[in-house]
Amino acid sequence: MLKIEGVYKSFSDGICALTDVSFSVKSGEFLLIAGSNGSGKTVLMNLIAGLDEPTEGRIQVEGHAGLVFQDADCQILGETPYEDVAFGVKNQGVKKSEIKGKVEEALSQCGILHKKDSQARTMSGGEKRRLAVAGIVAMNRDLIIFDEPFANLDYPGVKNVCRILKQLKEEKKTVLVLTHETEKILGLCDRMIVLDKGKIRFDGTPLEGLKQNLEDWSIRNPLGTVTEPSEEKLKELLWL
Repeated sequence: MLKIEGVYKSFSDGICALTDVSFSVKSGEFLLIAGSNGSGKTVLMNLIAGLDEPTEGRIQVEGHAGLVFQDADCQILGETPYEDVAFGVKNQGVKKSEIKGKVEEALSQCGILHKKDSQARTMSGGEKRRLAVAGIVAMNRDLIIFDEPFANLDYPGVKNVCRILKQLKEEKKTVLVLTHETEKILGLCDRMIVLDKGKIRFDGTPLEGLKQNLEDWSIRNPLGTVTEPSEEKLKELLWL
C-alpha cells in the first residue's frame, strides 16, 4: 500500500525534518507512528499525502490517501455535515442518485447522522473530528492517515474516535495514526514505529515497542514502570 525509501526533507532555513526514513505498509495494516512534538510526524504525513515533496528519496502510494488533520476545523468546507461530506463525494464524480446514500452511510458510521443538518462550525471538537473521518470514509480512500487524532478532545471524544478507528480496522482499512498519546490506541495496532528528531528509532510490534526505553525518544511509556509487558497489558491500551 505504501513504500517509503530513503526520504529526507530539508527546509530553506537549514532544518532537516526527516533523515533517511524508510518503511513500507501492507494493505490492511494498522500502524502507529509515535513521536513527540517536533519529531517530524506531520512533515511525514504531508509527504505521504502529496501535499509536499521530499528533498531526497521516493514515496509510492497504491491508491489514494485520505487525511484527518489535527485541526479538524481546517477540513470543514460545507455549512452542514451533509454538505461537507457531499462536497468530496461530488468531486469524485459520483452519480447524483448515489450521493445521498453514500453521505448518510458515512455520517451514520461515524455516529453523527442525527447532526447532518446542523451548523458544522458549531459542533464540538469530537464531532468535528468524526465529521472529518466521515468525509474520508464516504470517498472510500485506500489509506487513511490520522494526525494527532486525540488532540483537544475530552474523554468521551477520545472514546468516540477510538471506536471509529476500531471499526476501520475491522473493515481491513489501511490506517496510519501519528500521535504521542500511545496509551489511547496502542492496543489496536499491528505495528509501531518511533520517530525521533526526524529519524526512525524503532520499527516492530507494539509489545516489542513497550520493552524499549521510550523516554529516550521523549515518549511516555504507557505502562509506566512495568518491566515485562504482556499481551494482556497491551490490550488495555485502548480507550473504548
